[in-house]
Amino acid sequence: MDIIIKSFNRPYYLDRCIASIMENAKGDFKIFVLDDGTPLRYLEKIKQKYPSISILKSKQYPEKIKAIEQNIASGKKIDGFTIPTDLWYNQIKKASDYVLVTEDDVWMTKPINFDTLTSEMQKSKIPLLKLGWLGNYSDDKNCDVNNFGIFDSVLPKKTFTSNQFVMDLLMYNKYKFFTILYKLGIADNTTKRKYWALNSILMGLYQKDYWLQIWKDARGKVDEKQQLRNAAAWYHNNKKAIFARTKQEVLKTTFKSSATESYHEYGNNFDVNRMNFILNEAWYTDKFNAMENYPKDFSDDYIKTFLEQANHPDAQYLEWKKWSEKFKTQYRNLGAEVDN
Repeated sequence: MDIIIKSFNRPYYLDRCIASIMENAKGDFKIFVLDDGTPLRYLEKIKQKYPSISILKSKQYPEKIKAIEQNIASGKKIDGFTIPTDLWYNQIKKASDYVLVTEDDVWMTKPINFDTLTSEMQKSKIPLLKLGWLGNYSDDKNCDVNNFGIFDSVLPKKTFTSNQFVMDLLMYNKYKFFTILYKLGIADNTTKRKYWALNSILMGLYQKDYWLQIWKDARGKVDEKQQLRNAAAWYHNNKKAIFARTKQEVLKTTFKSSATESYHEYGNNFDVNRMNFILNEAWYTDKFNAMENYPKDFSDDYIKTFLEQANHPDAQYLEWKKWSEKFKTQYRNLGAEVDN
């Protein structure tokens, strides 16, 4: 089975991600790192530490490296909106029938056996098994959640589905389609959230063809409405499919860092790219332990040590704390557990 890790310029988290997999995962698996701009010397250190993995670079890798260098030199912002969907799609198209698609700031917290999971998925025709969901159970009220062997099945209830054309009208409210459904009582404010039972951003073990269906028309950008439209259209034609999650979460992510500021710019006097550079360099020189405080995230005091040592005006500890709290609040308001 293939494990796909999307990566960009945070080797201190990538190291944790891979180490946690090596520590907890059993079964026949191969790790592929699909990198979009981590400086070469960092990647070489990762490869030296984990010689069995494969690292593939995106077409825009040179441009992203230049953008990182410009950010460090002048503070110029890094464009985090342009993503290598072509690399992801082409690699997953060549991948095993079942594939874990995750990112560099996600790590495994409990032992699992991929052979067992994929065998059960194949037997029960499960297109998506969620290994993590940010501790968010708030959407369970919109789903039928039932015991399903070693998993829990999680299916959206009373959810409108149709073909891709109609779902496109709904997701983007073309011709006021969603507005009409809302007035007819067919849709409400929770409708679009229900479709997330059919998709996972960071923590999904997928049947390959299903992932390819969701991402089939991505063009270098993240469009969640597009993904949910494709997932709903697929489900419309495959209503016997079972979507599931593990009994306990086995994957965790961070709310203390991000790859760039593109999705997490909160008006603070803080540059997450500068913080990443500081922690990357500390990691590269073996001063930063990628497994500190594991299986929880890095402790605030540990991060504080490196930020205060660097004492850079764009990455002050107190400003980072404010930034991180706003990041957490964004997801806490969606029902996520962000404090463990």
